[in-house]
Amino acid sequence: MQAVQPQAELEPATHAPSAIERVVTSSQHNLSGTPRPSTPYGARSRVSTPISRSASRTATRSVSGSATASTTGAYLPSGERYFKSRRVEKGSIERAWMDKKDPKEKWVTIIPLLGIVVGLAISGLLIWDGLRTVVNHEYCEVLSENFTTWNSHIWSKEVELGGYGNGQFEQTTDSDENVYIDDGVLIIKPTLQDENLVNNDNVIDLRGHGCTGGRWSDCLASTNTTNGTIVNPVKSGRINTKLGASIKFGRVEVTAKLPAGDWLWPAIWMLPTNNKYGGWPKSGEIDIMESRGNNYTYGQGGNNIVSSSLHFGPNSFNDGWWRNIVKRQALHTTYADGWHTYGVEWSEKYIFTYIDTRLLQVMYTHFDQPFWEYGQFPLSDSNGTQLVNPWSSTGSNASPFDQDFHVVLNVAVGGTNGWFKDGKSGKPWLDSSPTAKRDFWEARDQWYPTWQKQGFMQVKKVVMLQQKGYNGC
Repeated sequence: MQAVQPQAELEPATHAPSAIERVVTSSQHNLSGTPRPSTPYGARSRVSTPISRSASRTATRSVSGSATASTTGAYLPSGERYFKSRRVEKGSIERAWMDKKDPKEKWVTIIPLLGIVVGLAISGLLIWDGLRTVVNHEYCEVLSENFTTWNSHIWSKEVELGGYGNGQFEQTTDSDENVYIDDGVLIIKPTLQDENLVNNDNVIDLRGHGCTGGRWSDCLASTNTTNGTIVNPVKSGRINTKLGASIKFGRVEVTAKLPAGDWLWPAIWMLPTNNKYGGWPKSGEIDIMESRGNNYTYGQGGNNIVSSSLHFGPNSFNDGWWRNIVKRQALHTTYADGWHTYGVEWSEKYIFTYIDTRLLQVMYTHFDQPFWEYGQFPLSDSNGTQLVNPWSSTGSNASPFDQDFHVVLNVAVGGTNGWFKDGKSGKPWLDSSPTAKRDFWEARDQWYPTWQKQGFMQVKKVVMLQQKGYNGC
């Protein structure tokens, strides 16, 4: 019987534990709470990632059932074990999926491409349909005003005190103090009233002095130091083309720079020339642009915001303007900082306003239903009086905007109709106060300095175009 040679004892430096033994040893050592000594500089790194208890138990069972173990490591002099990680070299692993492609893989490319093609087709169809429905009307030129001189055959200066029932504080004059031309630019400039007329008992009577208002209150005002009422505390200008330029359907463009000054109210608008359906607002009003002279900090928006709307209704207490008023804010600037063109395009089927380009629309109203329905008016007034449709006999959805309108340019000041809301940004009067004008006047040290730099509206061009097929065009 051959003697069995005793197996030589492996030196610690040459014995290599299996990978599983290293995991178990590392895990048990970690779970025991005994800290591992740090790896000396230059030595190969040991396993430092903690292993869960379940992983440790699984690894231990695997070791106990294993017959063989790889010898890829060695003992450190301290008895601890380490392993050397090996990075898989590029190209050493076969990539069978590169030899035979999945037939479904092509859809990863086809589906996005189909989506792009379909999206472009739909966009093209929408653009085509939009262009197809745009009506490019032909026009006759009615007015092209560059304000080289004052044309009294076209323009009229209004002289009155009433302010169209808005409770405005200005007296409009025909004086060159308030409306004049300076180097090809029309200037409409508010100025202070004569202090003697405001501070002492006085009467302003414009009857016989060219008053253009239709009511006695448009031509008479007084100061009564006893009850606190005063004459209009400021003067300003309002002009119109009623005398020489009106259109029924067409286009109007006004190039202007708006004023900067507290409680100023610039406007570019249109009124019916003959009031075919009755007094305001039965015959309508087209507001191309309205704004406020206050700066951007004002609660309702100052000269950084303009608005457009239509006024229409059976009486002044039932006005449908709220159905289509739209605001447009200037981008990183104000409308007092530069020139802008404020326009309206108006036909028998629609009306819209815009700024600088027809593509930048502000207010758009399509005449797809009668204005009586569009206005959503009640059956009766607040006092129980039945409301009557003033446009019922026309059979036109465009009524009352199917008659001649002319252009109005003005700078109003203040007012008691709510355009400047009570309590916003230090407003110095209350609309309901019987002394609203005096309260405004007494606060002039606050607001008048804000007018000094640019408290006036500038207009350098007005164009009126008549749509062909109407008014002899």
